[in-house]
Amino acid sequence: MTDHLRPHDAALERLRRLHPILIDLSLGRVERLLAALGAPHTRLPPVVHVAGTNGKGSTVAFLRAIGEAAGLRVHAFTSPHLVSFAERIRLAGDLIGEDRLTELLARVEAVNAGQPITFFEITAAAALTAFAETPADLCLVEVGLGGRFDATNVFSHPAVTVIAPVDYDHKEHLGDTLTAIAGEKAGILRQGAPAVVARQPEEALAVIEATAARVGAPLILAGRDFDAYADAGRLVYQDEGGLLDLPPPALLGRHQYDNAGVAIAAARALKDSRIDEAAIAGGVASAVWPARMQRLTAGPLAQMAAARGADLWLDGGHNPHAAEALARTAADLAARDGRPVVFVLGLLARKDAAGIFSALAATQSTLIAVSFQSDLAADPQALADQARALGLAARACSDVTAGVRLALSGEGPAPHVLICGSLYLAGEVLALSPETLPR
Repeated sequence: MTDHLRPHDAALERLRRLHPILIDLSLGRVERLLAALGAPHTRLPPVVHVAGTNGKGSTVAFLRAIGEAAGLRVHAFTSPHLVSFAERIRLAGDLIGEDRLTELLARVEAVNAGQPITFFEITAAAALTAFAETPADLCLVEVGLGGRFDATNVFSHPAVTVIAPVDYDHKEHLGDTLTAIAGEKAGILRQGAPAVVARQPEEALAVIEATAARVGAPLILAGRDFDAYADAGRLVYQDEGGLLDLPPPALLGRHQYDNAGVAIAAARALKDSRIDEAAIAGGVASAVWPARMQRLTAGPLAQMAAARGADLWLDGGHNPHAAEALARTAADLAARDGRPVVFVLGLLARKDAAGIFSALAATQSTLIAVSFQSDLAADPQALADQARALGLAARACSDVTAGVRLALSGEGPAPHVLICGSLYLAGEVLALSPETLPR
């Protein structure tokens, strides 16, 4: 694998050693650090704060593209990164520079002065500091985990909040019911700030509605106040302001019509006259979000696939809800030309593999389980055994390169190969070639 160490990587490793990796959801530590940094979170352009289980990253990607198509300078904080930490912080449209990031991390670490802090908290504080020091028109902030006690939940007056679809994930931190999980996500709602809410399971929506009523947050609900759907190869968006006939989303998958609709609703809730129909259309058609049904056409794995006449895709969905969307997308790919789909999948050991395999089994596709460079990766043979027990034709390989080679080795039509599962695996794939590094 190519060595992609960056100048700031030494600082990041030091922060990992100094501060606990274990997640400890609380706001006290980050609020103390932000106060010592001069309260940068109070000196930002209008903030859109985005929570949810799945789709929040894609929603941010659509929002950023819409804003930039309108001529706005847009900050964005997302997580996790795939290859380089710099991917998490985008300043006025550009990924933060290596020198700036190195200096910023050192400064924030010095201000923290050895006090207890988690890794995510100190890096979130660094991002907000960079945003406060760089002029921009809009600031997009993705929740890291949950919402109520997430390190990003420090805005008293966000311009808009967003709750993308809520489903089961991180049960060890957020609870094992949709009611509990939705309660954590709804913790970002604020008095007077419009809250754009994607379609939700009934029990999750009930919690979100109750929280909004309690804090005084006006709700903008998908299916009630706006809608977005595919029609004749286009994206149709409708709300009280009228109907928009838009290009299809640049991100592949039927679920991306929903994510684009949520982003459009949030963009319109900003009430910025620069965000007109042309900007919305341009943003929907140009959004980029690596490892979310990303077509890979460069790098050694893509070259291997092309030599066989196959196409190669990369997706980082790692819970059952995301796997359901992936299964629908895979079915759509197969329906286009009748060619089979082969999943090359790696997961963290703590993930709900049974739920993921149950969702993928409906495609009647082949699955090849692989490992990746993490001590937390699940054993491929154990994954393959579990997948077979749930109805998938499954085999195991040592790594993703061997897995793709096996996926391409069968007779018959060249397959659609979908590398999927952990974002650690996705990052490993993208790091194989400079051509595929996120930019």
